[in-house]
Amino acid sequence: MRNASGNGFDSSDSFAVSGAAEGAARLHDIPPSITPSHGDDSHLLSRIAGPADVKALAPDELAELCREIRATLLAYGHQHGGHIGSNLGMVEATVALHRVFDSPRDRIVFDVSHQSYVHKMLTGRAGAYMDPNRFGEVTGFTNPDESEHDQFVLGHTGTSISLACGLAKTRDMEGPSSGIGNVIAVIGDGSLSSGVAFEGLNNAAEQGGNLIIVFNDNEMSIAGDFGGMYGPLARLRASGGTAQPNLFNAFGLDYRYVEAGNDVSALVAAFEEVRNIDHPVVVHIHTLKGAGYDSEETHANQQNASTLPVSLDSPTGVHPTDNVNHSEPWHSDHCNLSDHEPHEGQCEASHWQNPDAAIGKPDDPRKHYGKMAMAALEPRFAAEPGLVVISPATPGSNGITHEFRERAGAHYVDTGITESHAVAYAAGIARAGGTPVVATTASFFQRAYDQFFQEMSLNRSRVTVLDFLGGLSGSDNTHSGAYDVTMFSNIPGVTMLVPTSARDYLADLAWATAPAGSADAPAGPAVIRVPGEAILAAERDATLLPVTGGQIADRPQSASLPASASSASGGISAATVRGTVSVTAQHTGARHMLDWRVNQTGSQVAIIGLGNAYPLAEQTAAALSDDYGITATVIDPRQCTSLDSDVLESLRDGHQQVITLEDGQLEGGWGEKVTAYYANHHVSDGSRNPRVLNFGAAKEFTDRVSLGELNERYGLTVEQVTEAITRCF
Repeated sequence: MRNASGNGFDSSDSFAVSGAAEGAARLHDIPPSITPSHGDDSHLLSRIAGPADVKALAPDELAELCREIRATLLAYGHQHGGHIGSNLGMVEATVALHRVFDSPRDRIVFDVSHQSYVHKMLTGRAGAYMDPNRFGEVTGFTNPDESEHDQFVLGHTGTSISLACGLAKTRDMEGPSSGIGNVIAVIGDGSLSSGVAFEGLNNAAEQGGNLIIVFNDNEMSIAGDFGGMYGPLARLRASGGTAQPNLFNAFGLDYRYVEAGNDVSALVAAFEEVRNIDHPVVVHIHTLKGAGYDSEETHANQQNASTLPVSLDSPTGVHPTDNVNHSEPWHSDHCNLSDHEPHEGQCEASHWQNPDAAIGKPDDPRKHYGKMAMAALEPRFAAEPGLVVISPATPGSNGITHEFRERAGAHYVDTGITESHAVAYAAGIARAGGTPVVATTASFFQRAYDQFFQEMSLNRSRVTVLDFLGGLSGSDNTHSGAYDVTMFSNIPGVTMLVPTSARDYLADLAWATAPAGSADAPAGPAVIRVPGEAILAAERDATLLPVTGGQIADRPQSASLPASASSASGGISAATVRGTVSVTAQHTGARHMLDWRVNQTGSQVAIIGLGNAYPLAEQTAAALSDDYGITATVIDPRQCTSLDSDVLESLRDGHQQVITLEDGQLEGGWGEKVTAYYANHHVSDGSRNPRVLNFGAAKEFTDRVSLGELNERYGLTVEQVTEAITRCF
């Protein structure tokens, strides 16, 4: 990653970076005249407490406000990180919206609300972007708990028009008593490709009445723009909004085009023209994503970023750029990953910016295991023409690099922000005999729940799903993957695999994508939960797996524990079990992939750790051994689709407790199924009915709570699990 000193402030300013980022960010290149200083009334942004203050500015002060906001975003990105690129492109539009409309009476709904940073600055929350001590005060998305100016908690795409239709419907039904004026949906940054956006457009045209749809056309999605709609949009831009076909007119909607989408005066004029309009209208604005970053030419020619100043020679700090209309296949430049080297224009890297403190750190689990999966699939392309990787718009964040996409050619498809379509599309490929692999984030897959049931599972489609960021994480409340096991593992016909090592992960991928007709191939869809932080940390440091050190048998050993192996004290001989392969482990195909693996045999306590919680199982077993002399049985279930009844039955002998650990929602999750098994298979000999303790997450939304804090909250620590076990004896 390049040195980040090209955009920012001097360390003596209020934006000075502390800690690990201080040396990486020499924030000195933006002139002091536009350096907002928190609490300094000489700067416009510091004086903005709400939209009324934007309206009170002189017309010639709006451009200066935009410069200060852009400078603030650039510095904030270096220190905190976030969705900086899309917000840089929306500076002028957001200032114009609050100049013209009267929020919160006029309702502004931000689609994929990572575009709302500027809106937050203008509605009383600027200090949360200007003062590093306050960075944690606001979320990266709109949230009514923060402000009356935020309409919804939104982190996914395509829904703003539908939501706006609902607001407008109530206003029109209730009249003035509703307290609602103009209703404005702000959509863009690729979200128009979502099917629900077209459903909203369809409804808006039929419903009528005041509804203003601001379409932010920055010629980008998360990666590039993909789909047939983007050709007509390009022709609209080239013709100044006059070309046909016009997809908005085709819905019966009024239409206005603003080429100068980063000219605040032009936008103010356009919005004033449609304010209080009596029918739905689309205002199509052409903006530059990442406006204010280095241009592509400057970026590419940088030899020493730490000595090159950023030129802010336009009224708003937007550079001229030629970084548009690339001819290469992915409609964006050659930035490799979504958080690396952002710059203006069609730049995939400007979607998400990591803070400077993250420079040089190793890949996170999503990129690490995503790259690993693509490296395993790529050599198969030549011999398997039907093998296709499908990404609904999020390749870079999941390790699907630009270089891989180029080499894969037709074996890689970006469907845009269209999770429902992506899954149905994959089911079609599978029906034709192909081998589709759909890869995206767990919380995004929620948008395709019906397609998982119908097109994929009911039809027994051979679809492989790579489920990224599943389980607990420190993400915001719209991106939590804590519910993925409850979702996928309860769909009939789905096999959900939960590997605990790179080796198992690749073995699961090979099995799930075995060509149709292979003797070992699964009969239907398979979901592979991509390993998370705990697994990757243990692979990088084997001491985090104190029982096995990461060394396990080459083939799964279900090791049902025969009663004959029990010692006089009720324990089980490890030597006996190591020499025993259960009948289930001898099965081929799907069955052996569902066998649980017993990695340590013991007595009194059996600890079953699912997926990311497996390292905790080994660590707890080590603590029990060290502190209490208890040798616990340690089990890696490897999947959460079904229970291994052989193993569960064998635990009746010599085990008073069975502990389940999972890093997802406990209620409706996996561990409760183990509890239900023993409850529903109660035996007359009370000593052979072990007590089951389940550990997992509460059924709640969490917002930017660190993984360590969540583990403490849910009792998923060695100390808490050990205390609960020993308390029961």
